[in-house]
Amino acid sequence: MDLPQLLLVGLVLLLGVLGVLVPGVPGTWLVWAGVLWWALHERSALAWSLLVSTTSLLLVVQVIEWQLPPRRLRGVGVSRRMAVYAGAGALLGFVVVPVLGAVPGFVGGIYLCERLRLGTHGEAWASVRAVMRAVGASVLVELLACLMVVGAWVGAVLVG
Repeated sequence: MDLPQLLLVGLVLLLGVLGVLVPGVPGTWLVWAGVLWWALHERSALAWSLLVSTTSLLLVVQVIEWQLPPRRLRGVGVSRRMAVYAGAGALLGFVVVPVLGAVPGFVGGIYLCERLRLGTHGEAWASVRAVMRAVGASVLVELLACLMVVGAWVGAVLVG
């Protein structure tokens, strides 16, 4: 696969990861489609293994999400701005401490957004707890799975 196509696949994967944070956007499906596109062009054992692993992981994540309580976005004041902060924090945490850093980065992004909005530590932390109870678990599970797939894809591209 040539460089421009790899960059397009990477862009689809990035849009998928960002799509996890936006309600109504099929983020996990975009990530899966990007890996499928890459595997169909790459046609190696590594590519097919990654596609099978990605499919399995994302199906398990869907089952896990169905078991979690429904999202209550409006009731706790989740905004697009907060989603951007949380996503940026998760991506930054993922880069600083691969895979595991996404969790504290996600929470840190929400805290920073609320601290800037509310002003005090106590109010911001109370808001973070409310948001994490309402949406954190399902979004975090899906985001972490997509980041793991993207990390595995980057590793496969660098190895292959």
